[in-house]
Amino acid sequence: MNLILRGAKAYPAVVLTIVAGVVGLVMLATPARGIAPWIVGGYALCIAVWQAYEMVRQLMRGHAGLDILAVIAIVAAVSVGEPWAALVVVLMITGGEALEDYAENRSKQELTALLKRAPQQATRLLTAPAPAAPAAPAAAAEPPAAAAEERTETVAVNEISVGDHLLVRPGELVPVDAILLIDSAEFDESSLTGESLPVLRARDERIASGVVNGSTAITMRAAATSKDSKYQQIVDLVEQAQSSRAKTVRLADRYALPFTVVALVIAGVAWFVSGDPVRFAEVLVVATPCPLLIAAPVAFLGGMSRAAKSGLIVKGGGTLEQLAKVRSAAFDKTGTLTTGKPEPREVRPAAGVDEEYLLQLAASAEVYSSHVLASAVVETVKARGIALLPVQSAEESATNGVEAVVADGTVRVGKPSWVAKAAADLELTTLAAGELAIYVALDDRFLGTLIMRDELRPEAPQVLRELRELGLERFAMVTGDVPATANAMAAQAGIDEVYAECTPADKVRIASELQPRPLIMVGDGLNDAPVLAAADVGFAMGARGSTAASESADVVNRFDRFDGVGQAVRIGKDTVRIALESIWLGIAVSVGLMLVAAFGFLPAIVGAWMQEVVDLVAILWALRAIRGRRRPQP
Repeated sequence: MNLILRGAKAYPAVVLTIVAGVVGLVMLATPARGIAPWIVGGYALCIAVWQAYEMVRQLMRGHAGLDILAVIAIVAAVSVGEPWAALVVVLMITGGEALEDYAENRSKQELTALLKRAPQQATRLLTAPAPAAPAAPAAAAEPPAAAAEERTETVAVNEISVGDHLLVRPGELVPVDAILLIDSAEFDESSLTGESLPVLRARDERIASGVVNGSTAITMRAAATSKDSKYQQIVDLVEQAQSSRAKTVRLADRYALPFTVVALVIAGVAWFVSGDPVRFAEVLVVATPCPLLIAAPVAFLGGMSRAAKSGLIVKGGGTLEQLAKVRSAAFDKTGTLTTGKPEPREVRPAAGVDEEYLLQLAASAEVYSSHVLASAVVETVKARGIALLPVQSAEESATNGVEAVVADGTVRVGKPSWVAKAAADLELTTLAAGELAIYVALDDRFLGTLIMRDELRPEAPQVLRELRELGLERFAMVTGDVPATANAMAAQAGIDEVYAECTPADKVRIASELQPRPLIMVGDGLNDAPVLAAADVGFAMGARGSTAASESADVVNRFDRFDGVGQAVRIGKDTVRIALESIWLGIAVSVGLMLVAAFGFLPAIVGAWMQEVVDLVAILWALRAIRGRRRPQP
């Protein structure tokens, strides 16, 4: 009963239409049966007037629609004495909203699931826990449950401030990005990275919001507010994707005017040849355009939901259309084509420089860099037990490096051309294929280099082959790295065109000049944000990429898997294909029924119900976009 009441409240026009039909049917069994057609027909005309008013409002806003066919069909049916057929058309129009809502909810269930998983509450410790002594056993680091309960409070996640101490119980979501305060803990990070196995994190590591705590209670220190945390950024992207509806209807709008003209011509010819105005009404009641109004948007929402299931947040149906047509691809190197987990190979200090001091200075500055190489340097230094130096101030130069002020002076860590501006005595080092060097200087003195090696993602060559099979013609690497390293990685991946040592401005220029179009640009870092925004389709490897890159991109890959690029293009092609199939299926069946009605073989009331079937078939066909085409198993 509650479900019925909620439905009636949500869709009052549907209820009124059903009530009008029931009242009319009841009156047919009474002496007042002659009034029934007037009631049904009058109600249908009222809906037609309301639809016409809404149609005019949309036209004044610049949005052309297909409602004119439905309005003419209702008026024509009532005029020729077919009020019951008019009522069925009204039911189709008013019920279309309910049907569309169901189809949309079904098609975007993966997007909705992401929103529902967003952390809502957190347990804040009223007194910060004292740090555990290094010699104490691990169990001592965890306070007794009762004591923890006595000094906690439950708060909304938006009330958490940076520095607050939090208690996260077993199986709970980490509410905000936070620093782990116990020796180690396991987390389920599948919602962010797609990794199905639990991940072990150590003390002082930053844990992203939205991951699930393991089997033990843990304490953490908030490192960001709710709105600046990882999962909330994903939620914002999902909400943006859900609200992007305008472009999804454009595909259907291309067919709106021709379909309307064809329907009116067939109806007019049928009336002229037969001399019977009833034929005009019989044709139009099967020409109502719900397959065009609903099927295409449902297909695009289904494609977006399918993408979300694969960890891809697609910001609107227009992006899916572009993905379906993409012909060129450009890729950043580090963290995109490569794993983004470089391994330290060698430390080469300059003459008279202590190796440990070189590492200490480099890591102290790299803490303030967002580049994927920076975290590798910091982890290497921590593993050696080298303490980081206090930093007075720090500033990152996109694509170049980071500069930090410590007690001993100003440290520069980054590319040789940038570091050499401060240290004229910089010496370039010889690198093997696939290696890269991080140069370090203190004030005007060159201190040495750190040699790293970042491996190509093993799936990269296969993904590029798949993209070629999907119709892409041109591939380029656009990177800020030096030519030797860039060329070696490009050769392994199967990319012939390489642009090395690029600034963000260079990347934007190159992307704007690459032909043929559309172009998909794949990147992951802060320096990729401008080119992601400039490309026809910006694809951000968002699992590790910066917020700026994710905000600039049209597609955000929540999982750190390169095969998401191929999946995105395939989903785009499948979605557009299914949307077009749904549109043409609806048009073909409607035109067929119109021709049958034009020859007088389809009474208006039967035709109206047949059109309802056409609508349902077209929408069910569009829902196939959620699943896509099944690929044969190898």
